[in-house]
Amino acid sequence: MVFSEVLVAVVVTLLAVGCSAHAPGQDGPAAVAPTGTDAAAFLRAYNEDFARLERGTNESYWTAANSGKAEDFEVYAGSEVALRVLHSDPGRYRQIVAFLANPDALAPGDLRALEVARLKFEGNQLPADLIKRMVDAAAGIEQTFNTFRPVLGGEKRSNNDLLEAIKVETDSAKRRDLWEGLKQVGGEVAGDLVALAKVRNQAAAVLGYADFWDMMIRSQDNDPGRLIALFEELAEATDEPFRRMKEQMDRELAGRFGLAPEALMPWHYDNPFFQQAPPSESVDLDRFYRQMVREDIVALGARFFSDIGLPADDIVARSDYYEREGKDQHAFCISMDRSGDVRTLLNVKPTAEWMDTMLHETGHAVYEKYIDGRLPYNLREPAHIFTTEAVAMLFGALAKNPTWLVAYAGADPQEVERQEAAILEQRRREQLVFARWTLVMFHFERALYADPEQDLDTVWYDLVERYQLLRRPPGRHVPDWAAKPHFTIAPVYYHNYLLGELFAAQLRATLARRIGHTGNPAAMDLRGHAEIGEFFRDEVFHPGSRLPWPEFVRECTGAPLGIEAYAAEVR
Repeated sequence: MVFSEVLVAVVVTLLAVGCSAHAPGQDGPAAVAPTGTDAAAFLRAYNEDFARLERGTNESYWTAANSGKAEDFEVYAGSEVALRVLHSDPGRYRQIVAFLANPDALAPGDLRALEVARLKFEGNQLPADLIKRMVDAAAGIEQTFNTFRPVLGGEKRSNNDLLEAIKVETDSAKRRDLWEGLKQVGGEVAGDLVALAKVRNQAAAVLGYADFWDMMIRSQDNDPGRLIALFEELAEATDEPFRRMKEQMDRELAGRFGLAPEALMPWHYDNPFFQQAPPSESVDLDRFYRQMVREDIVALGARFFSDIGLPADDIVARSDYYEREGKDQHAFCISMDRSGDVRTLLNVKPTAEWMDTMLHETGHAVYEKYIDGRLPYNLREPAHIFTTEAVAMLFGALAKNPTWLVAYAGADPQEVERQEAAILEQRRREQLVFARWTLVMFHFERALYADPEQDLDTVWYDLVERYQLLRRPPGRHVPDWAAKPHFTIAPVYYHNYLLGELFAAQLRATLARRIGHTGNPAAMDLRGHAEIGEFFRDEVFHPGSRLPWPEFVRECTGAPLGIEAYAAEVR
């Protein structure tokens, strides 16, 4: 996950002065400046303010995410409010609209910078009291997620502890206890999340949107109708491959637990949301990492990126990799200043999943690192949220690539050769499982903001049954959906992961053509190809947000974004 691309929910008490601070241009009508010279001057002043305030916000968030302390979140709250106030300034927003009304007077770079600024400002044209209500509604939720520890048998446990335990537990009753433990935080935050959804909807209505979901989709430069149609096309293309794959998976799981396939329940699939495929009966991907210590995972990630010409040693030196009390239990990447100070936060353990996460977050980080520093500050970001997710997913998947396992994890080449078919099938399973899970998230968030008062627990399991083919636990009517932190920290964001998977497949197809790879893209060997690093650095990373994302995708891959490359990989 990329911090800089998320509409962050602020935590702890908002200092009242934060929302009432005077912003330039707030009094009286904005002067209309029709010349390109005036537009350039406006952008310089805006980007100077943006850079200063964003750096303060990022620094305070980094401190709070690492400590979990209330006082650190208070500092973060104040700095986030200041940044939100900048982009709430109606005077500056009117100037942007005026400049864009006369595009022929603008230099191309300034035109693009103003278009990006408009999207940033438009979603923040809200009264100060409504901003405060949104901040207050989100106030305790993120801190709860950061600090909450489930209680089982009277003992506090970490998420990592429970996830590791459920992987090896074979008793169905105990697995259910572990699974329910991983859902406990949902009951703590569900009511607050519904209240937050209502406040966000009020904000969207003020700005003329149907609801918060509609506002967020459009502010991410997407058309809601086209996005829904694209995902319906993907759902149709994956329906039959997923059904066939899951039938085989269920037969394997049924044998493991001594059950009939129709008796399997959500806690039999290891991941609490079934967003990842359970371990394969044919190959244990963790075995390739089990002999390592956590520091090895970090070192392997750094070595790989250096080998393909994208050195990340400076990123590693600034990052925080290991779990401790109070620290955020998840993972993210953050560009502190859009000028090279890029960091990642992880909670590394020697597993295939954490190797994937290490490569994933470092993928985000090298993208941010190699964006052209000569671009205007607000264009020094990936072309779109999903383009950086695509890069991260492409690199993360290498943790399960047979050639990568031999070259970097030190796996026995003969053993990998014997198990290559099973490894590649597990990769295909993961792609299918994740796609179907993301469809649940996509449609649930649409429903959440369409009607926060409806029976969301039932809506959740209706979608789980439709897209994941899981059976709802009999008699269970609790907010399991609310245990997913993305509803707070990354609202209306999850679809970008699936768009990222589609773009990652197009990138793999492009790389395969360039290096002459034939066969399964999941087995592509990137070693010995200097052009790989050059391609990412020069054609993917360097442009930043200089181009609208549809043009960027066409330039990188030679085709518009679609499902074809992805569907070919998972058939």
